[in-house]
Amino acid sequence: MSLFRAALVLGLLSAVGPFAIDMFLPAMPAIAADLAVSETATQATITAFFISFGLAQLIYGPWSDQVGRKLPLYVGLTIFSLASIGCAMADNIVTLTALRFVQGIGASVVMVVPRAVIRDMLTGNAATRLMALVMLVISVSPMLAPLAGSIVLAFAEWRVIFWVLAGGAVLSLALTAALQPETLPVEKRVPINLASLWRGAGILLRDRTFLGMTFIGGFGMASFFVFIASAPFVYSGQYGLTPTGFSIAFAVNAVGFFGASQLAARLGEQLGPEKVIRRAVMGFAAFTTLLLVLTLSGFASLYVLIGCLFLGNACLGLVIPTTMVLALDPHGEIAGLASSLGGTMQMLAGGAMIALVGPFFDGTALPMVVAIAICAWVAFGLSRLLVSEQAAVA
Repeated sequence: MSLFRAALVLGLLSAVGPFAIDMFLPAMPAIAADLAVSETATQATITAFFISFGLAQLIYGPWSDQVGRKLPLYVGLTIFSLASIGCAMADNIVTLTALRFVQGIGASVVMVVPRAVIRDMLTGNAATRLMALVMLVISVSPMLAPLAGSIVLAFAEWRVIFWVLAGGAVLSLALTAALQPETLPVEKRVPINLASLWRGAGILLRDRTFLGMTFIGGFGMASFFVFIASAPFVYSGQYGLTPTGFSIAFAVNAVGFFGASQLAARLGEQLGPEKVIRRAVMGFAAFTTLLLVLTLSGFASLYVLIGCLFLGNACLGLVIPTTMVLALDPHGEIAGLASSLGGTMQMLAGGAMIALVGPFFDGTALPMVVAIAICAWVAFGLSRLLVSEQAAVA
């Protein structure tokens, strides 16, 4: 399987989860109005998605180590499709939130299995290059999904968005069946039992590199999750953007992230991956701190907000693929478990940050910016403490 074809197939599969989040965003104010609930209650639908999106990875990872990579994809995508249909028919916020939780259970398979597939195929900078190519394919979702959602809203109600997501899941099932080969041979599969899971988890939780890479990347991702949950209301409320305007503003930040991610492998070869992580996290913390200072000083115009987030997310584009690869590299024999445990911890960090900022959200940019800066500072502190000493010497 060529690198380009692998990146295309895995990227399209991995885009299912981001589409479920990003296409939904322009509809959040409309959903709040239609179901007569608060903005915080509507944000809970995202928190529920992230929590299940993280927890279900604990199932898919070890399961894929036992039965191979394709069967879990079939099951997860089917669950996602059925839950999306349910969301389209939900008539109250409690039902919608519960079905978003189920939707996250299905979507999580495309978070953990493609990463394990990459580890099955490659390691080191070659894996980073494929991971970056996959992210390049995924990058169309943050740019196109909100715009697609706003186009749907221009002609139909918000429920149609979920019908579109269900159709996308069905197409992904066909793609998996037709183009994605099985990458885990039978002889390399690991039986699932509590003893092996406990032993594997113990290895991972005692691994300083695994924990460091997971949580540095995790708090970087958590900052983006806070932005996802808050931005629709900030951009429409404080800055008066239409759903289409929000989609364009959102796409600018996505371009920064995924554009920079294409440099991760090349810079890793030139400087060493640890050094790339430390420098990129420092840049992320610097740009988000600048944004916080400007916001507190009353200079947080729309263009300042978009510009600083663009630069901060560009730094994250170097951090995320590199930390993912370094976390999995030493654990090829339990790549599924490592991918799922790492993904779960990252998603829970993101869900916790959304829940923490929710009570303080007032429709302005300040609570969002504070939470993003906190995530950046935590990631920066972890990069100083937990990244290999090779980076400090390099």
